[in-house]
Amino acid sequence: MIDLWQEIYGTIKRNKLRTFLTGFAVAWGIFMLIVLLGAGNGIIHAFEENSAQQALNSIRVYPGYTTKPYDGLKEGRWIQLDNRDLEDTQTQFPDNVIEVGATLYQSATDISYGAEYVNLSLLGVYPNYIEVEAVKTAAGRFINQTDIKERRKVIVLHKKSAEILFGKTHTSPIGKFVNAGGIAYQVVGLYNDEGSSEPSNAIIPFSTLQVIYNKGNKLNNIVFTTKNLTSEADNEAFEAKYRQVIGTNQRFDPTDDGAIWLWNRFTNYLRSQKSIFILRIAIWIIGIFTLLSGIIGVSNIMLITVRERTHEFGIRKALGAKPRSILWLIIVESVTITTVFGYIGMVAGIGLTEWANTVFGSQTVDAGLFEAKMFSDPTVDIRVAIQATLTLIVAGTLAGLFPALKAVTIRPIEALRAD
Repeated sequence: MIDLWQEIYGTIKRNKLRTFLTGFAVAWGIFMLIVLLGAGNGIIHAFEENSAQQALNSIRVYPGYTTKPYDGLKEGRWIQLDNRDLEDTQTQFPDNVIEVGATLYQSATDISYGAEYVNLSLLGVYPNYIEVEAVKTAAGRFINQTDIKERRKVIVLHKKSAEILFGKTHTSPIGKFVNAGGIAYQVVGLYNDEGSSEPSNAIIPFSTLQVIYNKGNKLNNIVFTTKNLTSEADNEAFEAKYRQVIGTNQRFDPTDDGAIWLWNRFTNYLRSQKSIFILRIAIWIIGIFTLLSGIIGVSNIMLITVRERTHEFGIRKALGAKPRSILWLIIVESVTITTVFGYIGMVAGIGLTEWANTVFGSQTVDAGLFEAKMFSDPTVDIRVAIQATLTLIVAGTLAGLFPALKAVTIRPIEALRAD
């Protein structure tokens, strides 16, 4: 075995430049594969983290404009959701709906405590809002059913809003009263979210906002959680039934997708999983083909080696060397070149992804009303390293196999006559 490695080392040493250029192509191929996988993982991890912060079994219903005439009414009507739609969502689907809520806005309200004030929108919500959105209670409590039933004048402030209002006086916000447009609200809790850098909403009970600000029975959107909907087909069937119920209330064609918009997080998640699978396959295909160019180079260099050593192989066979020993020599040399340079490329690729993780990891995009992670933890795990290692060994074997087979078929008498 020592003789084998000495022989491989001698061959590589005699052809340093040729070996380096060939190995560089292999290193570049595996480097690009690792970098592409790391970048893909960064996108996938960001999506998974965003999804984990929200209830995947939730549906949000938004109003829209009709695109079809119906029941003597023209298209282009604005559909305004109301309390009747909210009640039907709760009562008409007992097998599929768990908890129902709604949201309502009152914009540009000055909220003050002493000499300090902030200008925010009031957001009326139900208790289930905290379950379906990326909102976490930071102190105190959130809106509860008693607040809704009794139309209490209570408010939950963003933690940053509370710092502005109460920070200078070092006062605990919980239990204090703030003035919101001339109405006193008691602070019962603080919340944190993954929203924009500046807080934009103060949260109060939905029923309180609807009554105090004369919203009638209107609402901005409905949000509810579902059960027993485990596939994309199940969700599509439920959505069709839901459109039919709301269509009866609001007099629009149930097949009119523009009348109301359903944001179904579960079906969006399933579709995204398909896209992620396609992305992974595409990355491996691109990486493998990039690596293939280097492997072809290794195969070519081994063919040249075989041709240059034809005379040597003839002498070996004439002295009784078995074909298996020559086959083994060529394949081991090929695998050695491929693996050594492949690992150099792999280490460089992992180093780059770790640097990218330090500089760009947990990147977010701020869209004003919300903030979402676009890039998170763009690194590769040990499984990818193992897969890449196996790929290198297989590729090196294949690269050396054909030149080795050619070397084995050399007849001693012809090899001895070769120049």
